[in-house]
Amino acid sequence: MSSEISLKFSEDSSKKAFDLNHRKTINFNISRYDEAVRQGQQQFRDLEKARKRAAILKHRVLNDLDSYLIEFESNFTKHGGKVLWAQNTREALKEITAILKKHKARQVVKMKSMAAEEIALNEALAKNKIESQETDLGEYIVQLCNEHPYHIVTPVMHKSKEDIAVLFNEKFNLDLNSTPEDITLFVRKLLREKFMTADAGITGANFLISDIGAVALTENEGNGLMSFSFPRLHIVIAGIDKIIPSLDDLHLFWPLLATQGTGQNITVYNTIISGPRQNEETDGPDEMVVILLDNNRTEVLKQKEQRRALSCIHCGACLNACPVYKNIGGHTYGVTYSGPIGSVITPFLNGFRDYKHLSYACSLCGRCSDVCPVKINLPELLLYNRNDAVIKKFTTWKERIAMNMWKKAMMKRWMVDFFGVRTKSILFSWAFRKTWGVRRTLPVIKEKTFKQLWSESGREENAIH
Repeated sequence: MSSEISLKFSEDSSKKAFDLNHRKTINFNISRYDEAVRQGQQQFRDLEKARKRAAILKHRVLNDLDSYLIEFESNFTKHGGKVLWAQNTREALKEITAILKKHKARQVVKMKSMAAEEIALNEALAKNKIESQETDLGEYIVQLCNEHPYHIVTPVMHKSKEDIAVLFNEKFNLDLNSTPEDITLFVRKLLREKFMTADAGITGANFLISDIGAVALTENEGNGLMSFSFPRLHIVIAGIDKIIPSLDDLHLFWPLLATQGTGQNITVYNTIISGPRQNEETDGPDEMVVILLDNNRTEVLKQKEQRRALSCIHCGACLNACPVYKNIGGHTYGVTYSGPIGSVITPFLNGFRDYKHLSYACSLCGRCSDVCPVKINLPELLLYNRNDAVIKKFTTWKERIAMNMWKKAMMKRWMVDFFGVRTKSILFSWAFRKTWGVRRTLPVIKEKTFKQLWSESGREENAIH
Protein backbone atom coordinates (compact mmCIF):
# COMPACT_ATOMS: atom_id res chain seq x y z
CA MET A 1 0.00 0.00 0.00
CA SER A 2 2.80 2.42 0.91
CA SER A 3 4.49 2.15 -2.47
CA GLU A 4 1.14 2.48 -4.31
CA ILE A 5 0.26 5.73 -2.53
CA SER A 6 3.75 7.12 -3.03
CA LEU A 7 3.79 6.12 -6.71
CA LYS A 8 0.40 7.74 -7.32
CA PHE A 9 1.65 10.94 -5.67
CA SER A 10 4.72 10.96 -7.94
CA GLU A 11 2.67 10.32 -11.07
CA ASP A 12 0.04 12.94 -10.20
CA SER A 13 2.77 15.45 -9.31
CA SER A 14 4.48 14.96 -12.66
CA LYS A 15 1.23 15.53 -14.55
CA LYS A 16 0.06 18.54 -12.56
CA ALA A 17 3.47 20.27 -12.56
CA PHE A 18 3.29 20.50 -16.36
CA ASP A 19 -0.36 21.58 -16.50
CA LEU A 20 0.16 25.16 -17.67
CA ASN A 21 -3.50 26.15 -17.22
CA HIS A 22 -3.42 25.00 -13.61
CA ARG A 23 -0.16 26.83 -12.99
CA LYS A 24 -1.58 30.03 -14.48
CA THR A 25 -4.75 29.86 -12.38
CA ILE A 26 -3.13 28.99 -9.07
CA ASN A 27 -0.33 31.53 -9.42
CA PHE A 28 -2.82 34.27 -10.32
CA ASN A 29 -5.09 33.47 -7.38
CA ILE A 30 -2.24 33.19 -4.87
CA SER A 31 -0.61 36.40 -6.15
CA ARG A 32 -3.78 38.30 -5.24
CA TYR A 33 -3.57 36.94 -1.71
CA ASP A 34 0.13 37.77 -1.47
CA GLU A 35 -0.53 41.42 -2.28
CA ALA A 36 -3.44 41.58 0.17
CA VAL A 37 -1.32 39.98 2.91
CA ARG A 38 1.41 42.58 2.48
CA GLN A 39 -1.21 45.31 2.90
CA GLY A 40 -2.91 43.59 5.83
CA GLN A 41 0.33 43.21 7.76
CA GLN A 42 0.57 46.98 8.00
CA GLN A 43 -2.02 46.90 10.79
CA PHE A 44 0.61 45.40 13.12
CA ARG A 45 2.98 47.78 14.82
CA ASP A 46 5.27 44.81 15.51
CA LEU A 47 4.25 41.71 13.54
CA GLU A 48 7.21 39.66 14.75
CA LYS A 49 6.29 40.33 18.37
CA ALA A 50 2.69 39.27 17.69
CA ARG A 51 3.89 36.04 16.06
CA LYS A 52 6.19 35.28 18.99
CA ARG A 53 3.43 35.85 21.49
CA ALA A 54 1.03 33.61 19.55
CA ALA A 55 3.68 30.88 19.34
CA ILE A 56 4.29 31.04 23.10
CA LEU A 57 0.57 30.84 23.87
CA LYS A 58 0.05 27.81 21.64
CA HIS A 59 3.19 26.20 23.09
CA ARG A 60 1.76 26.63 26.57
CA VAL A 61 -1.50 25.01 25.48
CA LEU A 62 0.25 21.97 24.01
CA ASN A 63 2.23 21.45 27.20
CA ASP A 64 -0.97 21.36 29.27
CA LEU A 65 -3.55 20.34 26.67
CA ASP A 66 -5.46 17.90 28.86
CA SER A 67 -6.14 20.55 31.51
CA TYR A 68 -7.36 23.10 28.97
CA LEU A 69 -9.68 20.56 27.34
CA ILE A 70 -11.19 19.59 30.69
CA GLU A 71 -11.63 23.26 31.56
CA PHE A 72 -13.37 23.87 28.23
CA GLU A 73 -15.72 20.92 28.76
CA SER A 74 -16.59 22.03 32.28
CA ASN A 75 -17.37 25.60 31.28
CA PHE A 76 -19.25 24.67 28.11
CA THR A 77 -21.54 22.20 29.87
CA LYS A 78 -22.41 24.86 32.47
CA HIS A 79 -24.16 26.74 29.68
CA GLY A 80 -26.25 23.72 28.69
CA GLY A 81 -23.98 22.40 25.95
CA LYS A 82 -22.80 18.81 25.56
CA VAL A 83 -19.27 17.58 24.87
CA LEU A 84 -18.47 14.21 23.32
CA TRP A 85 -14.94 12.84 22.90
CA ALA A 86 -14.07 10.92 19.72
CA GLN A 87 -10.79 9.03 19.50
CA ASN A 88 -11.07 8.44 15.77
CA THR A 89 -13.17 8.91 12.64
CA ARG A 90 -15.35 5.90 13.38
CA GLU A 91 -16.33 7.18 16.83
CA ALA A 92 -16.96 10.71 15.55
CA LEU A 93 -19.26 9.51 12.75
CA LYS A 94 -21.06 7.14 15.09
CA GLU A 95 -21.82 9.95 17.54
CA ILE A 96 -22.88 12.42 14.85
CA THR A 97 -25.21 10.02 13.04
CA ALA A 98 -26.71 8.89 16.37
CA ILE A 99 -27.49 12.49 17.33
CA LEU A 100 -29.01 13.27 13.93
CA LYS A 101 -31.16 10.12 14.01
CA LYS A 102 -32.32 10.95 17.54
CA HIS A 103 -33.53 14.32 16.23
CA LYS A 104 -34.94 12.68 13.08
CA ALA A 105 -32.82 15.03 10.99
CA ARG A 106 -33.01 14.48 7.25
CA GLN A 107 -31.47 17.74 6.05
CA VAL A 108 -28.27 19.33 7.31
CA VAL A 109 -26.66 22.66 6.45
CA LYS A 110 -22.91 22.64 6.89
CA MET A 111 -20.38 25.41 7.38
CA LYS A 112 -16.91 24.98 5.89
CA SER A 113 -14.97 22.60 8.16
CA MET A 114 -11.70 20.77 7.53
CA ALA A 115 -12.42 18.48 10.50
CA ALA A 116 -15.61 17.39 8.73
CA GLU A 117 -13.56 16.77 5.58
CA GLU A 118 -11.07 14.79 7.64
CA ILE A 119 -13.72 12.31 8.77
CA ALA A 120 -15.49 12.29 5.34
CA LEU A 121 -18.72 13.47 6.95
CA ASN A 122 -20.68 14.20 3.76
CA GLU A 123 -20.10 10.68 2.46
CA ALA A 124 -21.13 9.15 5.79
CA LEU A 125 -24.33 11.20 5.96
CA ALA A 126 -25.22 10.25 2.38
CA LYS A 127 -24.95 6.58 3.33
CA ASN A 128 -27.47 7.26 6.11
CA LYS A 129 -29.77 9.08 3.63
CA ILE A 130 -29.19 12.45 5.28
CA GLU A 131 -28.77 15.38 2.90
CA SER A 132 -25.71 17.48 3.72
CA GLN A 133 -25.63 20.90 2.04
CA GLU A 134 -22.40 22.92 1.97
CA THR A 135 -23.14 26.62 2.52
CA ASP A 136 -19.73 28.24 2.01
CA LEU A 137 -19.63 29.36 -1.64
CA GLY A 138 -16.27 27.71 -2.32
CA GLU A 139 -17.31 24.48 -0.62
CA TYR A 140 -20.63 24.59 -2.47
CA ILE A 141 -18.79 24.76 -5.79
CA VAL A 142 -16.50 21.92 -4.75
CA GLN A 143 -19.53 19.85 -3.75
CA LEU A 144 -21.15 20.49 -7.15
CA CYS A 145 -17.95 19.20 -8.80
CA ASN A 146 -17.89 16.15 -6.52
CA GLU A 147 -14.38 17.15 -5.42
CA HIS A 148 -12.62 17.78 -2.14
CA PRO A 149 -11.27 21.19 -1.09
CA TYR A 150 -8.13 22.20 -2.91
CA HIS A 151 -6.93 24.52 -0.13
CA ILE A 152 -7.69 24.65 3.61
CA VAL A 153 -8.91 28.26 3.39
CA THR A 154 -9.90 28.69 -0.28
CA PRO A 155 -11.50 25.37 -1.36
CA VAL A 156 -11.90 26.36 -5.01
CA MET A 157 -8.61 28.18 -5.53
CA HIS A 158 -7.78 25.93 -8.49
CA LYS A 159 -10.67 27.22 -10.61
CA SER A 160 -10.91 30.45 -12.55
CA LYS A 161 -14.09 32.52 -12.71
CA GLU A 162 -14.55 31.23 -16.27
CA ASP A 163 -14.37 27.62 -15.02
CA ILE A 164 -17.04 28.36 -12.43
CA ALA A 165 -19.28 30.11 -14.96
CA VAL A 166 -19.12 27.00 -17.16
CA LEU A 167 -20.00 24.80 -14.17
CA PHE A 168 -23.10 26.84 -13.30
CA ASN A 169 -24.14 26.87 -16.94
CA GLU A 170 -23.98 23.07 -16.98
CA LYS A 171 -25.70 22.59 -13.61
CA PHE A 172 -28.26 25.41 -13.60
CA ASN A 173 -28.26 26.79 -17.14
CA LEU A 174 -26.88 30.15 -16.01
CA ASP A 175 -25.45 32.46 -18.65
CA LEU A 176 -21.90 31.51 -19.65
CA ASN A 177 -20.96 35.14 -19.12
CA SER A 178 -22.18 35.18 -15.53
CA THR A 179 -19.96 37.25 -13.26
CA PRO A 180 -18.83 36.13 -9.79
CA GLU A 181 -21.44 38.55 -8.38
CA ASP A 182 -24.19 36.94 -10.50
CA ILE A 183 -23.23 33.47 -9.30
CA THR A 184 -23.00 34.58 -5.67
CA LEU A 185 -26.51 36.07 -5.78
CA PHE A 186 -27.86 32.90 -7.43
CA VAL A 187 -26.33 30.64 -4.75
CA ARG A 188 -27.48 32.96 -1.95
CA LYS A 189 -31.08 32.68 -3.14
CA LEU A 190 -30.76 28.91 -3.55
CA LEU A 191 -29.46 28.42 -0.01
CA ARG A 192 -32.03 30.61 1.77
CA GLU A 193 -34.63 27.86 1.75
CA LYS A 194 -32.05 25.33 2.94
CA PHE A 195 -31.28 27.42 6.01
CA MET A 196 -34.96 27.83 6.85
CA THR A 197 -35.84 24.14 6.50
CA ALA A 198 -32.67 22.44 7.81
CA ASP A 199 -33.05 20.11 10.79
CA ALA A 200 -29.46 20.59 11.94
CA GLY A 201 -26.42 22.76 11.36
CA ILE A 202 -22.87 21.44 11.46
CA THR A 203 -19.80 23.65 11.83
CA GLY A 204 -16.17 23.37 12.70
CA ALA A 205 -14.37 25.66 15.15
CA ASN A 206 -11.57 28.10 14.53
CA PHE A 207 -10.84 28.20 18.24
CA LEU A 208 -12.17 26.60 21.42
CA ILE A 209 -11.95 29.12 24.28
CA SER A 210 -11.06 27.31 27.47
CA ASP A 211 -11.77 29.87 30.21
CA ILE A 212 -15.36 30.63 29.13
CA GLY A 213 -16.21 27.34 27.41
CA ALA A 214 -17.08 28.75 24.00
CA VAL A 215 -16.61 28.10 20.29
CA ALA A 216 -15.13 30.90 18.15
CA LEU A 217 -16.00 30.92 14.45
CA THR A 218 -14.72 33.26 11.76
CA GLU A 219 -15.99 33.54 8.17
CA ASN A 220 -16.53 35.98 5.32
CA GLU A 221 -20.01 35.14 4.04
CA GLY A 222 -22.35 34.84 7.03
CA ASN A 223 -23.52 31.41 5.93
CA GLY A 224 -21.91 29.81 8.96
CA LEU A 225 -23.87 32.16 11.21
CA MET A 226 -27.11 31.05 9.58
CA SER A 227 -26.05 27.40 9.74
CA PHE A 228 -26.40 27.39 13.51
CA SER A 229 -28.93 30.21 14.06
CA PHE A 230 -31.92 28.64 12.27
CA PRO A 231 -31.73 24.85 12.88
CA ARG A 232 -32.79 23.50 16.25
CA LEU A 233 -29.63 21.40 16.54
CA HIS A 234 -26.03 22.59 16.24
CA ILE A 235 -23.13 20.10 16.06
CA VAL A 236 -19.52 21.33 16.23
CA ILE A 237 -16.63 19.12 15.10
CA ALA A 238 -13.29 20.36 16.41
CA GLY A 239 -9.82 18.91 16.72
CA ILE A 240 -8.44 18.88 20.24
CA ASP A 241 -5.66 21.20 19.03
CA LYS A 242 -8.12 24.11 18.56
CA ILE A 243 -7.92 25.18 22.20
CA ILE A 244 -6.76 28.65 23.24
CA PRO A 245 -6.54 29.63 26.92
CA SER A 246 -8.66 32.76 27.16
CA LEU A 247 -11.20 35.02 25.50
CA ASP A 248 -8.58 37.76 25.74
CA ASP A 249 -6.36 35.80 23.33
CA LEU A 250 -8.78 36.30 20.42
CA HIS A 251 -7.59 39.88 19.94
CA LEU A 252 -4.24 38.33 18.95
CA PHE A 253 -5.31 35.20 17.07
CA TRP A 254 -8.22 36.55 15.02
CA PRO A 255 -6.21 39.34 13.30
CA LEU A 256 -3.24 37.01 12.74
CA LEU A 257 -5.49 34.37 11.22
CA ALA A 258 -7.19 36.89 8.92
CA THR A 259 -4.07 38.78 7.87
CA GLN A 260 -1.77 35.85 7.20
CA GLY A 261 -4.52 33.85 5.51
CA THR A 262 -6.37 36.34 3.30
CA GLY A 263 -4.79 39.75 3.98
CA GLN A 264 -7.80 41.14 5.84
CA ASN A 265 -7.43 43.15 9.03
CA ILE A 266 -10.05 40.87 10.47
CA THR A 267 -12.54 38.47 8.90
CA VAL A 268 -16.03 39.84 8.17
CA TYR A 269 -18.09 37.67 10.53
CA ASN A 270 -16.73 36.65 13.93
CA THR A 271 -18.95 34.75 16.35
CA ILE A 272 -18.52 33.39 19.87
CA ILE A 273 -21.01 30.66 20.85
CA SER A 274 -21.12 29.46 24.43
CA GLY A 275 -23.98 26.98 24.21
CA PRO A 276 -27.57 26.43 23.03
CA ARG A 277 -30.26 29.11 23.09
CA GLN A 278 -31.00 30.39 26.58
CA ASN A 279 -34.47 31.28 27.92
CA GLU A 280 -34.07 35.00 27.27
CA GLU A 281 -32.71 34.54 23.73
CA THR A 282 -34.87 34.65 20.60
CA ASP A 283 -32.80 32.53 18.22
CA GLY A 284 -30.22 29.77 18.19
CA PRO A 285 -30.39 25.98 18.56
CA ASP A 286 -32.25 24.09 21.27
CA GLU A 287 -29.30 21.73 21.57
CA MET A 288 -25.58 22.20 20.93
CA VAL A 289 -23.02 19.41 20.91
CA VAL A 290 -19.25 19.72 20.53
CA ILE A 291 -17.38 16.67 19.22
CA LEU A 292 -13.75 16.83 20.40
CA LEU A 293 -11.78 14.92 17.78
CA ASP A 294 -8.44 13.26 18.49
CA ASN A 295 -7.96 11.16 15.34
CA ASN A 296 -4.25 10.59 16.07
CA ARG A 297 -3.49 14.16 17.11
CA THR A 298 -2.15 12.67 20.33
CA GLU A 299 0.33 10.75 18.17
CA VAL A 300 1.66 14.09 16.96
CA LEU A 301 1.63 15.35 20.55
CA LYS A 302 3.87 12.45 21.61
CA GLN A 303 6.67 13.62 19.33
CA LYS A 304 9.41 15.68 20.91
CA GLU A 305 9.76 18.01 17.93
CA GLN A 306 6.83 17.51 15.54
CA ARG A 307 4.29 18.26 18.30
CA ARG A 308 4.87 21.94 17.50
CA ALA A 309 2.83 21.42 14.32
CA LEU A 310 -0.32 21.26 16.49
CA SER A 311 0.15 25.00 17.11
CA CYS A 312 -1.20 25.56 13.58
CA ILE A 313 -4.21 27.91 13.37
CA HIS A 314 -5.04 26.84 9.77
CA CYS A 315 -4.53 30.19 8.09
CA GLY A 316 -3.23 28.58 4.87
CA ALA A 317 -0.24 30.94 4.60
CA CYS A 318 2.29 28.11 4.29
CA LEU A 319 0.38 26.69 1.30
CA ASN A 320 0.38 30.04 -0.46
CA ALA A 321 4.13 30.42 0.07
CA CYS A 322 5.17 26.88 -0.88
CA PRO A 323 6.73 26.48 -4.37
CA VAL A 324 5.91 22.77 -4.35
CA TYR A 325 2.22 23.35 -3.55
CA LYS A 326 1.97 26.03 -6.23
CA ASN A 327 3.27 23.59 -8.84
CA ILE A 328 1.57 20.32 -7.95
CA GLY A 329 -1.66 21.63 -6.42
CA GLY A 330 -3.68 20.67 -3.37
CA HIS A 331 -5.47 17.61 -4.76
CA THR A 332 -2.20 15.90 -5.69
CA TYR A 333 -1.36 15.30 -2.04
CA GLY A 334 -4.38 13.02 -1.81
CA VAL A 335 -5.08 13.94 1.82
CA THR A 336 -7.20 16.40 3.80
CA TYR A 337 -4.34 18.65 4.85
CA SER A 338 -2.04 19.52 1.97
CA GLY A 339 1.01 21.74 1.67
CA PRO A 340 3.82 22.03 4.25
CA ILE A 341 1.68 21.68 7.38
CA GLY A 342 -0.10 18.65 5.93
CA SER A 343 3.22 17.05 5.01
CA VAL A 344 4.28 17.26 8.66
CA ILE A 345 1.13 15.96 10.35
CA THR A 346 -0.38 13.56 7.79
CA PRO A 347 2.14 10.73 8.40
CA PHE A 348 1.00 10.69 12.03
CA LEU A 349 -2.70 11.14 11.28
CA ASN A 350 -2.93 8.63 8.41
CA GLY A 351 0.00 6.28 8.97
CA PHE A 352 3.73 6.97 8.75
CA ARG A 353 4.61 4.07 6.48
CA ASP A 354 2.00 5.03 3.86
CA TYR A 355 2.52 8.80 3.93
CA LYS A 356 6.18 9.33 4.72
CA HIS A 357 6.73 10.41 1.10
CA LEU A 358 4.96 13.72 1.80
CA SER A 359 7.84 14.71 4.08
CA TYR A 360 10.09 14.69 1.01
CA ALA A 361 7.75 16.92 -1.01
CA CYS A 362 9.63 20.00 0.14
CA SER A 363 12.48 22.08 -1.26
CA LEU A 364 13.44 23.26 2.27
CA CYS A 365 13.37 26.86 1.02
CA GLY A 366 11.98 28.03 4.38
CA ARG A 367 9.27 30.33 2.99
CA CYS A 368 6.57 28.51 4.95
CA SER A 369 8.22 29.18 8.31
CA ASP A 370 8.75 32.83 7.33
CA VAL A 371 5.00 33.39 6.89
CA CYS A 372 3.65 31.15 9.68
CA PRO A 373 1.75 33.32 12.20
CA VAL A 374 2.71 31.02 15.08
CA LYS A 375 6.32 30.55 13.94
CA ILE A 376 6.26 26.80 13.25
CA ASN A 377 9.59 25.79 11.70
CA LEU A 378 8.03 23.48 9.14
CA PRO A 379 11.19 22.62 7.13
CA GLU A 380 12.89 21.51 10.32
CA LEU A 381 9.92 19.33 11.29
CA LEU A 382 9.91 17.75 7.84
CA LEU A 383 13.57 16.83 8.34
CA TYR A 384 12.65 15.19 11.65
CA ASN A 385 9.97 13.23 9.78
CA ARG A 386 12.54 12.07 7.23
CA ASN A 387 14.88 11.03 10.01
CA ASP A 388 12.08 9.09 11.71
CA ALA A 389 11.33 7.30 8.43
CA VAL A 390 14.92 6.07 8.33
CA ILE A 391 15.02 5.11 12.03
CA LYS A 392 11.76 3.16 11.66
CA LYS A 393 13.16 1.50 8.52
CA PHE A 394 10.31 2.74 6.35
CA THR A 395 12.78 2.93 3.47
CA THR A 396 13.55 0.41 0.73
CA TRP A 397 16.43 -2.01 1.02
CA LYS A 398 18.07 -0.35 -2.00
CA GLU A 399 18.00 3.02 -0.26
CA ARG A 400 19.50 1.54 2.89
CA ILE A 401 22.30 -0.21 1.00
CA ALA A 402 23.10 2.87 -1.08
CA MET A 403 23.19 5.21 1.91
CA ASN A 404 25.23 2.76 3.97
CA MET A 405 27.80 2.51 1.17
CA TRP A 406 27.84 6.30 0.82
CA LYS A 407 28.35 6.74 4.56
CA LYS A 408 31.28 4.31 4.64
CA ALA A 409 32.90 5.92 1.61
CA MET A 410 32.52 9.43 3.00
CA MET A 411 34.10 8.40 6.31
CA LYS A 412 37.18 6.86 4.68
CA ARG A 413 39.09 9.03 2.22
CA TRP A 414 40.99 6.15 0.69
CA MET A 415 37.75 4.51 -0.43
CA VAL A 416 36.78 7.65 -2.35
CA ASP A 417 40.22 7.90 -3.97
CA PHE A 418 40.50 4.16 -4.71
CA PHE A 419 38.15 4.18 -7.73
CA GLY A 420 38.76 6.07 -10.94
CA VAL A 421 36.43 8.78 -12.19
CA ARG A 422 34.63 6.46 -14.61
CA THR A 423 33.97 3.83 -11.92
CA LYS A 424 32.78 6.50 -9.49
CA SER A 425 30.41 7.89 -12.10
CA ILE A 426 28.93 4.45 -12.78
CA LEU A 427 28.44 3.71 -9.07
CA PHE A 428 27.01 7.16 -8.41
CA SER A 429 24.57 6.80 -11.30
CA TRP A 430 23.50 3.32 -10.18
CA ALA A 431 22.85 4.48 -6.64
CA PHE A 432 21.09 7.80 -7.24
CA ARG A 433 19.78 8.19 -10.79
CA LYS A 434 16.26 6.97 -10.02
CA THR A 435 16.07 9.01 -6.82
CA TRP A 436 17.44 12.10 -8.57
CA GLY A 437 14.64 11.95 -11.16
CA VAL A 438 14.54 11.82 -14.95
CA ARG A 439 14.20 15.59 -15.35
CA ARG A 440 17.40 16.47 -13.52
CA THR A 441 20.98 15.77 -14.56
CA LEU A 442 23.21 14.13 -11.99
CA PRO A 443 26.24 16.16 -10.92
CA VAL A 444 29.38 15.33 -12.89
CA ILE A 445 32.30 13.86 -10.97
CA LYS A 446 35.42 15.86 -11.78
CA GLU A 447 38.73 14.33 -12.87
CA LYS A 448 40.54 15.73 -9.86
CA THR A 449 39.37 15.77 -6.26
CA PHE A 450 39.21 18.93 -4.18
CA LYS A 451 42.18 17.64 -2.20
CA GLN A 452 44.25 17.36 -5.37
CA LEU A 453 43.23 20.81 -6.59
CA TRP A 454 44.03 22.32 -3.20
CA SER A 455 47.43 20.68 -3.10
CA GLU A 456 48.29 21.82 -6.63
CA SER A 457 47.30 25.38 -5.84
CA GLY A 458 50.05 25.64 -3.24
CA ARG A 459 47.62 26.94 -0.64
CA GLU A 460 48.02 23.85 1.52
CA GLU A 461 51.69 24.61 2.17
CA ASN A 462 50.95 28.30 2.83
CA ALA A 463 48.17 27.36 5.24
CA ILE A 464 50.59 25.18 7.27
CA HIS A 465 53.10 28.00 7.59
